[in-house]
Amino acid sequence: MNRHPIRTLWSLLAVVALVVAACGGGDGEGGGAGTTAGGDTGTTVAGGDTGTTVAGGDTGTTVAGGGTGTTVGGVAGEAPACEPGQTDGDLNLYNWSEYIDPELLSAFEEEAGVAVSETFYDSNETMLAQIQTGAVYDLIVPSDYMVEIMITDGLLLPLQKDAIPNIDNLAEEFQAPPYDPDLTYSVGYQWGTTGLGVDTEVVGTDFPASWGLVFDPAVTEPYAGQISLLNDARETLGAALKYLGYSINSESQEEVDAAAALISDNIDRITKFDSDLYTDDLVNGEVAVSHGYSGNFFTAFAATDNPERYAYVIPEEGATLWTDNMAIPSGAEHPCTAHAFINFLLDAERGAQLTNWNYYASPNEASAEFILPEVLEDPTIYPPPDVRDGLEIIHNTGDFEIAYTDAFAAAKS
Repeated sequence: MNRHPIRTLWSLLAVVALVVAACGGGDGEGGGAGTTAGGDTGTTVAGGDTGTTVAGGDTGTTVAGGGTGTTVGGVAGEAPACEPGQTDGDLNLYNWSEYIDPELLSAFEEEAGVAVSETFYDSNETMLAQIQTGAVYDLIVPSDYMVEIMITDGLLLPLQKDAIPNIDNLAEEFQAPPYDPDLTYSVGYQWGTTGLGVDTEVVGTDFPASWGLVFDPAVTEPYAGQISLLNDARETLGAALKYLGYSINSESQEEVDAAAALISDNIDRITKFDSDLYTDDLVNGEVAVSHGYSGNFFTAFAATDNPERYAYVIPEEGATLWTDNMAIPSGAEHPCTAHAFINFLLDAERGAQLTNWNYYASPNEASAEFILPEVLEDPTIYPPPDVRDGLEIIHNTGDFEIAYTDAFAAAKS
């Protein structure tokens, strides 16, 4: 997929964003996607064994047992004190696919004198399961609500902020997130929204900026069977909840059941539930409307011969605003290298390079002057305040999470 930073502006996207801005109401500012950036768990790139991308080397997945800071059964070990820029071995990164410019990885390897191995996951839950079963990584990129879960479960090391002086570059709104108020365990990586990608040659240009694009039979009839929803309980049930006028974080069994029923009632019109190939399916013509993450749509549209054919919609009923974060698992074998990499990415110019490459908004305030104007000024990447008012962070609902999991499984069956 083409990740060239030169991006075409699409007038239709701006129009859609203005429509949303005029119509959106909401339940408060925030984000917290259940999944982002897509990608197949176990994708292999640039050599290495299955399940790993390696800059020359073996599989990046190992079983806990040995190494500084190693954990067994989620009990955190004590990491050594780290100095800014200090490394203690190669970096084993567990990340969403297509979420970082390879040139940034190469630059860190050259600067730090270490190798970077990258393994992909396709959902927060997949990543959590790997960490819980003892897989060892030095750095992970969990979404907001998952940070909270992993803190509670003792799966993250406290950050040594003295080793991350660039943490001061974070914008004020990312200095005290609700899931980790003191940034004790995490720092922001990128943020964005979850909405809908639309093929206007199939749907037309006069469509509602609404979740009705996937849930209203009167709207979807012309493209029934050409709809893709994320294979993610919190995101997809959250979309249905917002369409019904409820909070993404509802803890009402009645409301969650109503959202599940809405999905089930539309099951014959839904082609698939997918968190990996939703952008490819849209631009390849397999679906007409696709549920997914903002930056992935932008990069997919830009790689086509006719970007103006596609639009990204933040539905007027509201949607998810999520923040992905950098965190160090309690079983990390090279925590100092992880700290050095976090500080490296929080540099102003490197943070801008990341955003210019993947088209997700940056939590790094110091990066703003280096971000391409067409990215920084795009309201679908950096939504204006009236649109953000309709967005919600996905929160950890504790024991109620199983209600979401069960309801989603029932809705798809």
